[in-house]
Amino acid sequence: MDVIEISNLTKDYGNNKGIFDVSFSIKQGECVGFLGSNGAGKTTTIRHLMGFIQSECGSAKILGMDCFKESASIQEKIGYLPGEIAFMDNMTGEEFIQFMAKMKNIKDLHYARELISYFSINTKVKIKKMSKGMKQKIGLIVAFMQNTPILILDEATTGLDPLMQNKFIELIKKEKDKGKTILMSSHIFEEIENTCDRIVMIKEGRIVADENINMIKGNMSKHYEIMFANTEDAVHFQKLYANSSERQENVVYLISNDNVNLLLSELCKYDIKDINARHQTLEELFLKYYGGNKQ
Repeated sequence: MDVIEISNLTKDYGNNKGIFDVSFSIKQGECVGFLGSNGAGKTTTIRHLMGFIQSECGSAKILGMDCFKESASIQEKIGYLPGEIAFMDNMTGEEFIQFMAKMKNIKDLHYARELISYFSINTKVKIKKMSKGMKQKIGLIVAFMQNTPILILDEATTGLDPLMQNKFIELIKKEKDKGKTILMSSHIFEEIENTCDRIVMIKEGRIVADENINMIKGNMSKHYEIMFANTEDAVHFQKLYANSSERQENVVYLISNDNVNLLLSELCKYDIKDINARHQTLEELFLKYYGGNKQ
């Protein structure tokens, strides 16, 4: 079952700003990473899903309901974290959480208390005195505390330190285990790799990729750093891979998705002092898409 359905969604702000013919869907229980540079259209798409703005054409539906016309009903089913959170600075964190709980008609704050403990935050502090990271934790608590079947998170870990980013990843995994449907935009690629089933990539308002994360990982190239015993061998080897390698003295840096055995059979012809290998990262893949190269 498709929980989120976006079809040919378009909102043109002029000067090539906006979103154009955006289409993708998310099944129940899927966690989808929404990637794109600043201004690519991630937040505009998310705001359509929340019913905050109306499209010029196309549609956005959640649980079969029109996101704009039936936004009130839809929002009861969504835990939402905006990219820029509007706080009431004179409230304490505790007061803000209780205020939002009342707005969302949440009677039981047990899960909110668990989240406060999990993120190790002092909610007695006035929001105006909180750091960016503390405010982000409050936003996460508010987004998750309703325990909704759908989560829509826009740049969820902005301002969090690495320890809290890891805690967020673990929290998303727990929510996935509950069968929740999750759409999260992010610039933290490790976060996407460790949590998401699919990646939807947007560039200049248009979808440029929609792929399964395991297929992406399987097709990723490897980076090799090969140290030859002498520069002459390095020069000779590098010529064989001229389009996908660079050389510095006796070290060749190669990017390849060839069978490893084929590469090793070639390297056996040389005296090798050292070799290191790693998989291409999701960030490197992202940069290739944004550079116009989809290899």
